[in-house]
Amino acid sequence: MTKFDSLYQDMLRRIMQEGVADKNKRTGHEVRAIPGMHFSIDIEKEGFPLLTLRKIPVKMFVAEQIWFISGARKPADFLRDYTKIWDNFTNPADVVTVAYGYRWRKHFGRDQLALLIDLLKKDPSSRHGVIVTWDPGSDGLGGTKRANVPCPYSFTVNIIGGRLHLHNIVRSNDMVLGFPSDVAGFALLQCILAQKLGVGVGTYSHSISNAHVYDNQYDAVRELLKRENTHALIKIALPKNVFDRAQKKDKKLVDEIVTPIAAQYEPLPAIIGLQIVL
Repeated sequence: MTKFDSLYQDMLRRIMQEGVADKNKRTGHEVRAIPGMHFSIDIEKEGFPLLTLRKIPVKMFVAEQIWFISGARKPADFLRDYTKIWDNFTNPADVVTVAYGYRWRKHFGRDQLALLIDLLKKDPSSRHGVIVTWDPGSDGLGGTKRANVPCPYSFTVNIIGGRLHLHNIVRSNDMVLGFPSDVAGFALLQCILAQKLGVGVGTYSHSISNAHVYDNQYDAVRELLKRENTHALIKIALPKNVFDRAQKKDKKLVDEIVTPIAAQYEPLPAIIGLQIVL
């Protein structure tokens, strides 16, 4: 199996064997959870972290990252042509108030992504490459009620040894539905930033404060733990100028990124009936 498939099974197994089961007040579901779960994978040496134990919609996370990079916050602005995943989190004006890309590029009065690129071009040794999504003025702590608050709430980018490394910090991860797409999406962002900065791609790290499985996913997890796939490593081959084209919401870009990934991707069948717990 790929390194990421093995890591994923290890995390699921640990949650099912060691996780604490408790009822979640907001959703009404039993949740089995572990605090402080972490993994790292070297994308250059160990392959792109795209789950092959079940089929993950590649076009969805690719389009989502392009939408993020553009700084948009309305799904109708590019994203809805490819996925409706954010439609559950819009307000009556069809705005996702916590859209990650909008937070990165506009919400705090500074373009964090542009500043990150400028900083690391001038000083590749800088350790100040921190991007924040969480707004302490309104998110969480019993503050403004919203359909969603950021799960991946901050990430740090470092260039070490001529390669770009990304550490993603996540407050809460649904390990069956949210986690695989989050990992693939942010690993793609890492590859895009590395291309923009003209450096290699290094280690993707993912730290979760609350890693959990819902009770309506237990059977799916048991199935995933039984599966094996002799899949080769997936390598990313990006077209030119992805970051700049993403800022312009270039629709041709989605297929140009997806096609070489899809040519390598041979996942096991989808697990039918999985539902997002909102």
